[in-house]
Amino acid sequence: MTKIDLAKKDKAYYTAGITPEITEIGECSYLSLTGKGDPSDKAFAENIEALYSVAYKIKFAFKAIDKDFVVAKLEGLWWYDEERFPGKNYKTASSDVPRSEWEYRLLIRLPDFVTANDVAIAKEIVVQNKGLKKAATVGYYTMKEGKCVQILHIGPFANEPATLEILGTFIEKHRFAKNGLHHEIYLSDFRKTAPEKLKTILREPVK
Repeated sequence: MTKIDLAKKDKAYYTAGITPEITEIGECSYLSLTGKGDPSDKAFAENIEALYSVAYKIKFAFKAIDKDFVVAKLEGLWWYDEERFPGKNYKTASSDVPRSEWEYRLLIRLPDFVTANDVAIAKEIVVQNKGLKKAATVGYYTMKEGKCVQILHIGPFANEPATLEILGTFIEKHRFAKNGLHHEIYLSDFRKTAPEKLKTILREPVK
């Protein structure tokens, strides 16, 4: 039995350089859960727990029928109320908008053979067997970002504004316009990795 690892199967999706680059991202499917607030808050950690609980329930269900896969890296889409915080851009939003005001959609990418029905069944089992009520808010989500500009950020999340400034300058130089939500792919497990060793892909859909 061959275990599917999306990080190896779709290397382009999970790879970025330390200088800005243009890439094309096709349609993908994900486990998804939305929230709002500081990612250092307890609620954020609880949302991650709910998402991974459903992800592993799906994994083991498919492993039982010889379709095993590696649970993919955590990802996040981030945005804020642009009417409340006008005039922000790629370079300034991450530092100027309070962390409590950021909204997010946590994501874990799924193999193509996992369906919305599989997700619905798995989350019901998690709620019933583990009593994890937040799992009920996990859903199946599809997204096609198309043309994106991305860069690899190495180091603490607090240092992201400097990397985003480089990315924003590249976007302005090429006269691209925003075409989606700020996207982060956490190549490192930030619960276990030293801040200076963290690796995060920062991706911006553009047109």
